[in-house]
Amino acid sequence: MVKLIKKSIELILRPQNGIFSAATIIMIAVASSRILGLLRDRMLAARFTPDQLGVYQAAFRLPNLVFELLVMGVLSTAFIPVFTSLVEKGRKKDAFRMASIVINVGIAVFTVSSIVIFIFSHPICRFLAPGFNDAQINEMVSYTRIMLFAQVFPLILGNFFTGMLQSFRNFLIPAIAPIVYNIGIIIGIIFLVPSYGLYGPVFGVVIGAVFFVLIQIPLVIGMHGYRHTLDTDLNAEGVKEVGKLMLPRTIGLGIAQIDTTVDLMLSTLLGASAVTIFTFAQHLQQVPIGLFGASLSQAALPTLSATWSKDNVDEYKRVFLNAFHQILFLVVPMSAILIVLRIPAVRLVFGAGRFDWMATVLTGQTVAYFSVSLFAQSLIHLIARAFFAIHDSKTPVIIGGITVLLNTVLSILFIMVFKMPVWSLALSTSIASIINATLLLILLDRLVKGFSRIDLFVPAIKIFLAGIVTGFALYIPIKLLDQLVFDTTRTFSLFMLTSVSTLIGLGVYLLLAWFLDIPQVFQIIQILNRTKNLRRGLLVETTQEVVDVPK
Repeated sequence: MVKLIKKSIELILRPQNGIFSAATIIMIAVASSRILGLLRDRMLAARFTPDQLGVYQAAFRLPNLVFELLVMGVLSTAFIPVFTSLVEKGRKKDAFRMASIVINVGIAVFTVSSIVIFIFSHPICRFLAPGFNDAQINEMVSYTRIMLFAQVFPLILGNFFTGMLQSFRNFLIPAIAPIVYNIGIIIGIIFLVPSYGLYGPVFGVVIGAVFFVLIQIPLVIGMHGYRHTLDTDLNAEGVKEVGKLMLPRTIGLGIAQIDTTVDLMLSTLLGASAVTIFTFAQHLQQVPIGLFGASLSQAALPTLSATWSKDNVDEYKRVFLNAFHQILFLVVPMSAILIVLRIPAVRLVFGAGRFDWMATVLTGQTVAYFSVSLFAQSLIHLIARAFFAIHDSKTPVIIGGITVLLNTVLSILFIMVFKMPVWSLALSTSIASIINATLLLILLDRLVKGFSRIDLFVPAIKIFLAGIVTGFALYIPIKLLDQLVFDTTRTFSLFMLTSVSTLIGLGVYLLLAWFLDIPQVFQIIQILNRTKNLRRGLLVETTQEVVDVPK
């Protein structure tokens, strides 16, 4: 048992140097986090109406807006590449000093911004949710203020800790952190809702944010020796470079937030329930994006940064193409599943309590339109980070600005001119995302003096071909089983129908991938074999220990 515990600790502390091994760990943790997130949504749907939840979901908009602008732009674009560069050069002390300064500045700016927003939150919320009545606006203001201050310290510090650990190739604990964040919200739903209503999950956000930072502290401080200081010297090594790199990204995120804000404003015009429908559909379609697109991209960034800093362009291209096709291979079948099984999936995940049939149908339609561009939304994470790795944050900002403008215009036309339902917001997102990914790929190709056309397009064409066939393979059994075998008015029968159809579709996909000689299917087999061997090794050591004890 002692050796088993020791092996488990070594697994947590061991850096993951390979992209796919790092991404596998992230994917497992992200899958757990997303499942908990969907469980959280189902628990909310069982306790509150879509109209009530719409106010709660809208309250996230303002805190998320400030957080994205002041933190996420710094992390993804500037902090991780600069921190990684200093660590790779053996300047760990300078890297830690730079981290302290950036964190201090970030907390100071966020605190001042939060105070201003707290004071003027009522008119701001009125602007963000023009379709809400006075009572709904008052609720939104109250929820917004609580969640805003929950992010000032714990989430800022926690996300910078995540960036540090990823730079050291420690991906497991940062990947687990969002899990405990969702656990905090679920605690609020279970224990606080009976007494405080919708304030329960709001307070749960505060609990989850504290959990998020606490779980990362032992590894950052204990293993890597980080000691936070109150240094604010903006002339310190790396700080100016972070500021220089973050500015275009922050502008780009600001443009992207305009799009997200417009979606909220337009959905409130359709009623508070439309906010819930759109948000739930986003959460469902973000599962494969977070699981595969964001995870693989996140794992690839340190390696892409390191290879480019060493002027190894060929290796940079190889790493990028490998991650590019891995994302496609994993996301394309998920698109087929969500498009064909949209209604059963929504009913299984959200069809509880007060989430009625009309809300289920609209959510399913919205999910389907989102799913058309799952591949593009996932690849944008990778391609943007490929630019960040070579310290080019301007290009993704420019392309993002163009496509966000397109998305905004389409959304306004669909809702206000053509009077289309809420799913039209997902359609405009898909159109803009596909154009965004295409333009980014073309410009990256030019910047690195061209990827091999055969290496880039042949695997992608095979993957899309297999995905299309998978869609038909899913459609046939679900129609036959729905009419002849399963009574889908019951949850268990619905689960069996969805599971059987999904397994048939995935079986067809993997068979076609093997037949078409898509390399990624063989990589998955290798990973499964490694996992099996690792489990055997742990089992053998544990057995030997048990045998040795009587001696």
